[in-house]
Amino acid sequence: MRLYTRSGDSGETSLFDGTRVPKDHARVAGYGEVDELNSILGWCRCADTGGLLGDSLETVQRDLFVLGARLATPPGSRAEARVPQLGEEPVRRLETWIDEATGRLEPLRHFVLPGGTELAARLHVARTVCRRAERAAVGLARAGAIGPELVVYLNRLGDLLFAWARLANHAAGVLDVPWMAKP
Repeated sequence: MRLYTRSGDSGETSLFDGTRVPKDHARVAGYGEVDELNSILGWCRCADTGGLLGDSLETVQRDLFVLGARLATPPGSRAEARVPQLGEEPVRRLETWIDEATGRLEPLRHFVLPGGTELAARLHVARTVCRRAERAAVGLARAGAIGPELVVYLNRLGDLLFAWARLANHAAGVLDVPWMAKP
């Protein structure tokens, strides 16, 4: 099978049900943001050399494939039944991980500047891309094009990535740098 199909040369692509849409369609933009986030999480895994996050990053990546598939499938299409649901369990898992991470940290009293260790810095980048994907999903949810559970998942994931960035710094003995407004 060839990698190129030439079917997108005119600026269109197919959703999962075969519907042709422009490549700048809101659904395509949404799952493109999720794909970028997934790639950055793979980059984060490369920096997790001590195994701090274990298999958790890979689990999130697998969830994001499901989320991207939901974004690529119009509601009511024949393909919808073949696409897995995200459900409530993955959100609960993210919340458990947030609680576990923050339970190991000092309470947050200030905004912090992104950075610190290599892993923390990459997680902060992932967090900002996650928020961009969330904004794309919010627009689709507001239009009734996706279910609200996708927005909830991305919202919770952004929180988790922030907690993990702080945890990565803590585990390495690197202090978060608080942001303070200059007088």
